[in-house]
Order: sequence, then structure tokens, then C-alpha cells
Amino acid sequence: MEIKIVDLTEENLKDIPEIGNFPYSCKYCIYWEEPEEFLVANKIPKEKLYQLKLNWLKSISKSFGSPGKILYVDDAPVGFSQFAPPKKLPNVYKVFSTLPGKDAIYLSCLYIPNRKFQGRKFGQMMLESVIEEVRRRKFKAIETFARKNSSDNPSGPYEFYVKNGFKVVFDDFEFPLLRKEL
Repeated sequence: MEIKIVDLTEENLKDIPEIGNFPYSCKYCIYWEEPEEFLVANKIPKEKLYQLKLNWLKSISKSFGSPGKILYVDDAPVGFSQFAPPKKLPNVYKVFSTLPGKDAIYLSCLYIPNRKFQGRKFGQMMLESVIEEVRRRKFKAIETFARKNSSDNPSGPYEFYVKNGFKVVFDDFEFPLLRKEL
């Protein structure tokens, strides 16, 4: 089994694994990037949502570098992660009751959508790759809003992050803010 984790690029954006429930599949999801458009995403064609995601990727790549990773197993994409400075993900400021730290990168997604690949350490490999990248870029921490009540969501389960050294910064009944110092 060949496993590789690569930076998200304009060329491989099309490879992001699909969850199956358009328009919320990661490839078309603009939840973090375009909050106003997301409110009507179910009325927007896939092609336009993809273009919005691509435009965001082009923009952020110029100022920040690649904002994500894709995990491939035997050349098939099976996992996706997305991360950026919080100011590049406007919905961070609109949804939650607390904000990520200014010294941290925000991890908006870390997801292995196909159940046959879950629980096999692929998420941990991807998280380690993201952490290594964030360290390399000289950020002090990585933060995320993990989900307590469901493991089946793009933000990732609470227990996964705690097991990987994240600490609760702000507790919430469903989406606590977790932080890992680097």
C-alpha cells in the first residue's frame, strides 16, 4: 500500500474526495471561505461552487502558501485537510462564541470520508503532516473547533484531537476550541 500526502494545489483540487452529499462535499464546500454564498449553496451549481473554492485557493496560495493537504492511498485520494490564518476563513468569526488565537493557524477540515479508510491512522498521518507544515511556517500553534457529539464530520472528532495533544481553550457543548502548542 503506497501512502502519500501532498499539498493542495490548483491542479489537484479536483482530487479532493467527495462525501457524496453535494453541496457540502469538501471539494465544493465554501463554508469557511464564503459564508454568504454558503447560505444559498444548495441553489448554486457545482461548477460555480468549485470555482469559488478554486478562486480562494489561488488567492491564499499567493500570500500564505498551500492551505491544505490531500492524502492518497495507492494513487486514490482518501483524505483532505484545510488550514489557514483565521482571517482567511471569515466564517470562523461569524459562527463560534470564541475566536482562535492570532498566533495560531486554524484547521478547518481534516476528514477521511470513506469509512473503510477511517480508524487506520490515516487521519493521524495527515494531522502530523499539517502540524509539520505549520511548524515549518513558524506559527506558534494550531487550533480547531472539533466536534464532541459526532465523529462523522469534516472538522474531526474531539477525541481524536485530544488524543493527539490538543488542549481545550474554550469549552462548548458541541464544538469546543482546541489548541496544540508547537
